[in-house]
Amino acid sequence: MQKVFITIVSLAVLATLAGLLFIYSGIYNVAATGKDSSLISWILETTRERSIDKRYENVALPDKSVFQDPKTINVGFAHYNEMCVGCHGAPGLEAGEARDGLNPEPPILAHVVRNTSDKKLFWIIKNGVKFTGMPAWGPSHSDEKIWAMVAFVKALPDMSPEQYKALQNQPGMDMSDDD
Repeated sequence: MQKVFITIVSLAVLATLAGLLFIYSGIYNVAATGKDSSLISWILETTRERSIDKRYENVALPDKSVFQDPKTINVGFAHYNEMCVGCHGAPGLEAGEARDGLNPEPPILAHVVRNTSDKKLFWIIKNGVKFTGMPAWGPSHSDEKIWAMVAFVKALPDMSPEQYKALQNQPGMDMSDDD
Protein backbone atom coordinates (compact mmCIF):
# COMPACT_ATOMS: atom_id res chain seq x y z
CA MET A 1 0.00 0.00 0.00
CA GLN A 2 2.86 2.35 0.82
CA LYS A 3 4.43 1.71 -2.62
CA VAL A 4 1.15 2.62 -4.33
CA PHE A 5 0.95 5.87 -2.32
CA ILE A 6 4.57 6.76 -3.12
CA THR A 7 3.95 5.99 -6.80
CA ILE A 8 0.84 8.21 -6.91
CA VAL A 9 2.60 11.08 -5.12
CA SER A 10 5.63 10.73 -7.40
CA LEU A 11 3.44 10.82 -10.51
CA ALA A 12 1.59 13.87 -9.19
CA VAL A 13 4.88 15.68 -8.51
CA LEU A 14 6.18 14.76 -11.99
CA ALA A 15 2.96 15.93 -13.64
CA THR A 16 3.13 19.22 -11.72
CA LEU A 17 6.76 19.75 -12.70
CA ALA A 18 6.01 18.89 -16.33
CA GLY A 19 3.12 21.38 -16.27
CA LEU A 20 5.30 24.11 -14.79
CA LEU A 21 8.03 23.36 -17.32
CA PHE A 22 5.49 23.68 -20.12
CA ILE A 23 4.11 26.96 -18.73
CA TYR A 24 7.48 28.59 -18.15
CA SER A 25 9.09 27.31 -21.36
CA GLY A 26 6.98 29.59 -23.55
CA ILE A 27 6.67 26.74 -26.04
CA TYR A 28 2.91 27.17 -26.42
CA ASN A 29 2.16 29.88 -28.99
CA VAL A 30 -0.50 32.24 -27.58
CA ALA A 31 -0.66 34.35 -30.76
CA ALA A 32 -4.22 34.61 -32.09
CA THR A 33 -2.78 33.87 -35.54
CA GLY A 34 -1.38 30.54 -34.33
CA LYS A 35 -3.59 27.55 -35.00
CA ASP A 36 -4.10 25.05 -32.21
CA SER A 37 -3.67 21.34 -32.64
CA SER A 38 -6.85 19.27 -32.75
CA LEU A 39 -6.14 18.08 -29.19
CA ILE A 40 -5.74 21.62 -27.82
CA SER A 41 -8.85 22.76 -29.75
CA TRP A 42 -10.85 19.87 -28.31
CA ILE A 43 -9.64 20.62 -24.76
CA LEU A 44 -10.48 24.33 -25.03
CA GLU A 45 -13.84 23.85 -26.78
CA THR A 46 -14.94 21.07 -24.45
CA THR A 47 -13.91 23.04 -21.37
CA ARG A 48 -15.76 26.12 -22.63
CA GLU A 49 -18.95 24.26 -23.56
CA ARG A 50 -19.07 22.17 -20.36
CA SER A 51 -18.45 25.27 -18.22
CA ILE A 52 -21.26 27.21 -19.92
CA ASP A 53 -23.61 24.22 -19.85
CA LYS A 54 -23.01 23.78 -16.11
CA ARG A 55 -23.87 27.41 -15.36
CA TYR A 56 -26.69 28.56 -17.64
CA GLU A 57 -29.32 26.16 -16.29
CA ASN A 58 -29.76 28.42 -13.24
CA VAL A 59 -30.89 31.35 -15.42
CA ALA A 60 -34.56 32.23 -14.89
CA LEU A 61 -36.44 32.76 -18.16
CA PRO A 62 -38.61 35.85 -18.54
CA ASP A 63 -42.18 35.62 -19.76
CA LYS A 64 -42.25 34.28 -23.34
CA SER A 65 -44.04 37.45 -24.49
CA VAL A 66 -40.66 39.23 -24.22
CA PHE A 67 -39.52 37.36 -27.31
CA GLN A 68 -42.47 38.57 -29.42
CA ASP A 69 -42.55 42.19 -28.21
CA PRO A 70 -41.44 44.48 -31.08
CA LYS A 71 -40.28 47.18 -28.64
CA THR A 72 -38.05 44.69 -26.82
CA ILE A 73 -36.68 43.37 -30.10
CA ASN A 74 -35.93 46.96 -31.19
CA VAL A 75 -34.04 47.57 -27.94
CA GLY A 76 -32.10 44.35 -28.56
CA PHE A 77 -31.42 45.42 -32.14
CA ALA A 78 -30.00 48.78 -31.02
CA HIS A 79 -27.55 47.03 -28.70
CA TYR A 80 -26.66 44.32 -31.20
CA ASN A 81 -26.10 46.83 -34.01
CA GLU A 82 -23.90 48.95 -31.74
CA MET A 83 -21.86 46.27 -29.97
CA CYS A 84 -22.12 42.88 -31.67
CA VAL A 85 -22.41 43.17 -35.45
CA GLY A 86 -18.67 43.81 -35.85
CA CYS A 87 -17.81 40.30 -34.66
CA HIS A 88 -21.01 38.33 -35.33
CA GLY A 89 -22.29 39.92 -38.56
CA ALA A 90 -25.91 40.53 -39.52
CA PRO A 91 -28.18 39.84 -42.49
CA GLY A 92 -26.68 41.75 -45.40
CA LEU A 93 -23.67 42.88 -43.36
CA GLU A 94 -20.35 41.16 -43.06
CA ALA A 95 -18.63 41.11 -39.72
CA GLY A 96 -15.87 43.68 -39.22
CA GLU A 97 -12.12 43.32 -39.59
CA ALA A 98 -11.60 42.46 -35.92
CA ARG A 99 -13.43 39.14 -36.44
CA ASP A 100 -10.69 37.92 -38.77
CA GLY A 101 -8.08 38.36 -36.05
CA LEU A 102 -9.95 36.56 -33.27
CA ASN A 103 -9.13 32.99 -32.31
CA PRO A 104 -11.49 31.30 -31.93
CA GLU A 105 -13.42 33.05 -34.65
CA PRO A 106 -16.78 34.34 -33.36
CA PRO A 107 -19.80 32.52 -34.76
CA ILE A 108 -22.15 34.18 -37.21
CA LEU A 109 -25.10 34.22 -34.83
CA ALA A 110 -27.80 34.00 -37.50
CA HIS A 111 -26.35 30.55 -38.31
CA VAL A 112 -26.13 29.13 -34.79
CA VAL A 113 -28.78 30.63 -32.51
CA ARG A 114 -31.64 28.49 -33.75
CA ASN A 115 -30.08 25.54 -31.88
CA THR A 116 -28.99 27.54 -28.82
CA SER A 117 -31.25 27.89 -25.80
CA ASP A 118 -32.42 31.31 -24.64
CA LYS A 119 -30.90 30.68 -21.22
CA LYS A 120 -27.50 29.82 -22.72
CA LEU A 121 -27.50 32.95 -24.89
CA PHE A 122 -28.41 35.08 -21.88
CA TRP A 123 -25.62 33.56 -19.79
CA ILE A 124 -23.02 34.08 -22.53
CA ILE A 125 -24.06 37.69 -23.21
CA LYS A 126 -24.19 38.53 -19.51
CA ASN A 127 -20.96 36.80 -18.45
CA GLY A 128 -18.81 36.76 -21.59
CA VAL A 129 -16.36 33.96 -22.36
CA LYS A 130 -12.70 34.14 -21.37
CA PHE A 131 -10.06 33.75 -24.07
CA THR A 132 -12.56 34.27 -26.92
CA GLY A 133 -12.93 38.04 -27.20
CA MET A 134 -16.57 37.79 -26.03
CA PRO A 135 -17.03 40.55 -23.43
CA ALA A 136 -19.32 40.32 -20.42
CA TRP A 137 -22.17 42.79 -20.94
CA GLY A 138 -23.63 42.12 -17.48
CA PRO A 139 -21.51 44.73 -15.68
CA SER A 140 -22.84 47.48 -17.97
CA HIS A 141 -26.33 46.25 -18.90
CA SER A 142 -29.41 45.26 -16.90
CA ASP A 143 -30.89 41.79 -17.23
CA GLU A 144 -33.81 43.41 -19.05
CA LYS A 145 -31.47 44.80 -21.73
CA ILE A 146 -29.67 41.46 -22.01
CA TRP A 147 -32.99 39.65 -22.51
CA ALA A 148 -33.79 42.21 -25.22
CA MET A 149 -30.50 41.26 -26.93
CA VAL A 150 -31.44 37.58 -26.65
CA ALA A 151 -34.87 38.32 -28.17
CA PHE A 152 -33.25 40.12 -31.09
CA VAL A 153 -30.57 37.48 -31.64
CA LYS A 154 -33.25 34.76 -31.71
CA ALA A 155 -34.99 36.73 -34.51
CA LEU A 156 -31.81 36.91 -36.65
CA PRO A 157 -32.14 33.56 -38.52
CA ASP A 158 -35.47 34.61 -40.06
CA MET A 159 -34.43 38.18 -40.82
CA SER A 160 -33.67 39.34 -44.36
CA PRO A 161 -31.01 41.93 -45.20
CA GLU A 162 -33.84 44.32 -46.07
CA GLN A 163 -35.48 43.86 -42.67
CA TYR A 164 -32.17 44.48 -40.90
CA LYS A 165 -31.56 47.61 -42.97
CA ALA A 166 -35.08 48.86 -42.12
CA LEU A 167 -34.28 48.46 -38.42
CA GLN A 168 -31.07 50.45 -38.91
CA ASN A 169 -33.03 53.25 -40.57
CA GLN A 170 -35.63 53.52 -37.79
CA PRO A 171 -35.62 56.77 -35.86
CA GLY A 172 -34.89 56.50 -32.15
CA MET A 173 -32.11 53.94 -32.28
CA ASP A 174 -29.90 56.21 -30.13
CA MET A 175 -28.66 54.36 -27.03
CA SER A 176 -27.30 57.44 -25.22
CA ASP A 177 -29.92 57.18 -22.46
CA ASP A 178 -29.08 53.54 -21.79
CA ASP A 179 -27.55 51.99 -18.72
